[in-house]
Amino acid sequence: MSDLEHRYEVRSREERYRGRIFDVVTEEVTMPGGGTALRDLVRHVGAVAVVALDDAGQVVLIRQYRHPVGRHLWELPAGLMDVSGEELPAAALRELAEEADLTAGRVDVLVDLHSSPGFTNEIVRVFLARDLADVPASERHERRDEEADLQIVRMALDEAVDMVLAGEITNASAVAGLLAAARARDTGFAALRRAQAPLPR
Repeated sequence: MSDLEHRYEVRSREERYRGRIFDVVTEEVTMPGGGTALRDLVRHVGAVAVVALDDAGQVVLIRQYRHPVGRHLWELPAGLMDVSGEELPAAALRELAEEADLTAGRVDVLVDLHSSPGFTNEIVRVFLARDLADVPASERHERRDEEADLQIVRMALDEAVDMVLAGEITNASAVAGLLAAARARDTGFAALRRAQAPLPR
C-alpha cells in the first residue's frame, strides 16, 4: 500500500440480519479526511457460474424467474458457494448438471467479478466448460420452486453476445461470462486460467 492510500479500519460492527446466503451488517469505518462513517453491507457466501460451450460454438443459457426484479432473466447455469469443503470447479460442475443436465470434460476459469461492490462483498467466479455431455435421464436433478419452470436453450455465442449488447441479457455474471468467452474464443483460449486458480478475496 502506498503512503497516499488510506487504511480503512473498521471501528465497530453491528449485525442487522443473519441468513443462510447472506448477512447484513453496519460497520463504522475510518475515512481519509478524518472521522468515521457508517457503511451498510451485505456479506455474501459467493457464487459460481458456467459458460458451457459446445463443439458447435453454442452456449447454454437458462431463463429463470428472479423475484427481486419481478421477471424472468436470461442467465448462465449458476449457484452458491454454499457446500462446505466443495472446490469451486466441483461447484460449477454440480450447477451445470443440476440446471442444464450437462457434464463437462474440461473446465477453465474465464473471469471473476464483484457483482456490486458498493454494497456487497459477493464474488462470482465464471468458468468455461467444454467437452459437454448429457447427464443420463435417470440421474437428472429434480428442479423445484423457481427452477421448476426453468427454460434451457442453446444459441451461438455471437448471438448471445448480441443479446448482451442489446440489453436483453442483464444478469451480471452472464454479461461478463459471455463477453469473456467470446474474447477467449477469438484469442484461441490462450489466456484462460486453470480451474484451481486462487480466488481474489
